[in-house]
Amino acid sequence: MKRELGIARCGLACCLCSENVECKGCKRDGFLELSWCKDAEFCDNRKCVIAKGLLGCYECNPGECSKGLYKEKIKAKAFAEFAKRYGVEELLDCLERNEKAGIIYHREGIMGDYDEFDDLEELIGFIRTGKR
Repeated sequence: MKRELGIARCGLACCLCSENVECKGCKRDGFLELSWCKDAEFCDNRKCVIAKGLLGCYECNPGECSKGLYKEKIKAKAFAEFAKRYGVEELLDCLERNEKAGIIYHREGIMGDYDEFDDLEELIGFIRTGKR
């Protein structure tokens, strides 16, 4: 876990991501200059957070949002909702504990154990306890 990368503005776990080895995390350099990120200009969640002057979606209402990443997948939405309820540090603590217990963030490509859910509350419970 690269805890220093933290949680992305959308809620995804930059700290656990293995997708882009050059990634410095979404919050680096004020989150405005992300030349190393292929999705920066297209990320609706990033644009929304910048427009609202927020640190992340977790400062808004992620559980009720359907923008960008939240349209079809629930992982980012659940992580952001968890951070809203319990705080970013608690989310990082739970993700670190879960990783040590063998829960995989990226098993194949960008899919892993947190992607096996279709219910927001069940995924939030899994993040919190590490148990299905």
